Amino acid sequence: MSDPANGSPPEFQKAATIYDVAERASVSIKTVSKVVNNLPEVSRATRLRVLTAIEELSYRPNQLARGLASQRSFMIGLFCDAPAAGSGYIARIQMAILTMCQKEGYHLIVECIHATNQNIAQQVHALVAQSKLAGVVLTPPLSDLPALVEALKATNTPIVRFSPETSQTDVIDVDIDNCQAAYDITKYLIGLGHQRIGFIRGPLDHADARARLEGYKKALEEAGIASRDDYCQPGNYTYKSGMQAGEKLLTLKDRPTAIFASNDDMASGVMASSLRYNLRIPQDLSVAGFDDAIFAYAMYPRLTTCRQPIGEMAEAAVSTLIHHGDKPVGLLRLPHKIIVRGSTARPSPAAT
Repeated sequence: MSDPANGSPPEFQKAATIYDVAERASVSIKTVSKVVNNLPEVSRATRLRVLTAIEELSYRPNQLARGLASQRSFMIGLFCDAPAAGSGYIARIQMAILTMCQKEGYHLIVECIHATNQNIAQQVHALVAQSKLAGVVLTPPLSDLPALVEALKATNTPIVRFSPETSQTDVIDVDIDNCQAAYDITKYLIGLGHQRIGFIRGPLDHADARARLEGYKKALEEAGIASRDDYCQPGNYTYKSGMQAGEKLLTLKDRPTAIFASNDDMASGVMASSLRYNLRIPQDLSVAGFDDAIFAYAMYPRLTTCRQPIGEMAEAAVSTLIHHGDKPVGLLRLPHKIIVRGSTARPSPAAT
């Protein structure tokens, strides 16, 4: 193939090798390998010289060779249920973990695993054997699947679980206090003057969904408000299920003056349902969600919600896997925050 400008063959830039880096930095190949693998036996000056050479040459180490040299993998696995309910939540976790992996020089492998799979142990053994994962992050409801957790333990793979129901001493758990967070939102709505508060729960096979239901009921009980079965509707963390649950709540004879949905997707579904009944938010109906998804700030009115620190949770998960994977540290509980926006207000006198 010729260069159309002068008829000469084009020049292709050859990818830099570890030998090129060693030559540029005037060090041995072994020293370059130690710097790439972040090993401590290199002086600060030498490390800086190697890193400068790597940047100048745009050197990218071969991950397979890197793993063989250090006797460990540089790949983290993220296991999600298939199909993953609450995909917005899972997507945020995935992006946050991917960002952390790139920062640490690791690669992320995402695997969908059916929680109902009877051969889950064999599937996990095959995955770990093929990829030699340095660690695995489990999202709900896989976090509470004993067969999956035990299968990973059997392969000596470090585990981080997001939002499990109960913590274990030999795995790493990252979560917020879902019960307290739901209690705080419900108490906030009660503080505004709402007595008729509807609730849309998540799938009960998710520990976080059960915890949020518990927090909602606890706040009602403490305020002396009776919990009504018709005010508590099922959902599956999707926009559609929020619309359906919203329809049921808004067609009750004494409909709620406020609805708390246990994730933002369902809360947005409730807000869509309210349009069918010409209900103004928040004048006629207050709506609160959970998670603080990106769209919670972009929609109108902006959604009152509970912020989960997904970025900090992902950072804690990956950092712990990489630096403490062989020494599990138990439960890492991060703080939540109630974000008050325009979708909630005091109930109108006509509604009370």
